[in-house]
Amino acid sequence: MGSSSVLASHPLTTSCFLPCSKVSSLPLTSPCFASISSFPAASSSNVLLLSGRPLLFTINPIATRRPRLPCFSVFASSDKQKKKVLIVNTNSGGHAVIGFYLSKDLLSSGHSVTILTVGGEQSDKMKKPPFNRFSELVDLGAQTIWGDPSNLGKLVDGAAFDVVLDNNGKDLDSVKPVADWAKGAGVKQFLFISSAGIYKTSDEVPHVEGDLVKSDAGHVAVEKYIEELSFSSWAVFRPQYMIGSGNNKDCEEWFFDRIVRDRPVPIPSPGIQLTNISHVRDLSSMLTLAVEDPDAANGNIFNCVCDRAVTFDGLAKLCAQAAGRNIKIIHYDPKAVGVDSKKAFPFRNMHFYAEPRAAKEILDWESSTNLSEDLKERFEEYVSIGRDKKDMQFEIDDKILESLKEAVAV
Repeated sequence: MGSSSVLASHPLTTSCFLPCSKVSSLPLTSPCFASISSFPAASSSNVLLLSGRPLLFTINPIATRRPRLPCFSVFASSDKQKKKVLIVNTNSGGHAVIGFYLSKDLLSSGHSVTILTVGGEQSDKMKKPPFNRFSELVDLGAQTIWGDPSNLGKLVDGAAFDVVLDNNGKDLDSVKPVADWAKGAGVKQFLFISSAGIYKTSDEVPHVEGDLVKSDAGHVAVEKYIEELSFSSWAVFRPQYMIGSGNNKDCEEWFFDRIVRDRPVPIPSPGIQLTNISHVRDLSSMLTLAVEDPDAANGNIFNCVCDRAVTFDGLAKLCAQAAGRNIKIIHYDPKAVGVDSKKAFPFRNMHFYAEPRAAKEILDWESSTNLSEDLKERFEEYVSIGRDKKDMQFEIDDKILESLKEAVAV
């Protein structure tokens, strides 16, 4: 047919002798109208446009020799089932922004969302991101509630949910009441935000699902307990460091704070340590796929990270590029200068990164993190909120620089 286009009406209930090898999950109705273009005679994989969106299918090479229009079969599910999702969201730390982004993604896909945040609505914590932006969720149709997750039954007032995500607990004492309530309430799918920090240090990097974990880590006991409850579907997600609007734990901001003030950026030696920095939209998109395909997600652990690592020095340079500034990196040995690296630097002073192998293979997930572009957006927001003009003290930095005889611009 060359490049010609043919308009064909084909009921989805009809099967021909040309099987599909892969069909994307598109909401379709029967009959559907397919625009077939660029249909090479002997290709094994082609693209079918349904309602303007691509659909992959396989053509039987033998059939292409027939003089008539080749038959094909399309197997597509009906509209994805809309789920009622309850997100139990932490009120502190870097994970809070996951619940914020996930709520937006689910709502935009037509699911209903109730987000329960630990604590009180009028607390000082709620004046900070992402909580001070929860009105955005309400505008999209979410229900927001606050309280103690151990009283979950009373807080939701008898409401029923298909999915519960615990994005709060770090140990069994905090997660068990939520998981037990979900099991007793007939919730079909339970998801838990764990942490990639539970992996044991290894000479083999990156961490992949199935690597050894620290037996004494609180998240490990939670993961085991959830598995034992035998939900119809359950899955565990292990995130690492993240960036994104609404994050309330410094990541890229730590570098911007020094770069915009023309201060040296002190990085633990040698500066080539590798880590994961993922945009939170990647974490959210992975979770959304699990909600929409519970059978595929069931019983799996997913490293909830992007698919590229970055060095400490590399991240510092990317932040400087995003800010359009020069940068001076200073390397130091934390022990030699007498500082606690956990307080002096926002990341673990070691190679610490994971690979999202399971999500790619099982959920067909793809990463969209692009640090060079994402950091430009983050710097624009950094300036827009006036943090570049905020008075700051750098006591630990000054101690490091003084020990290294490095001058600091006033």
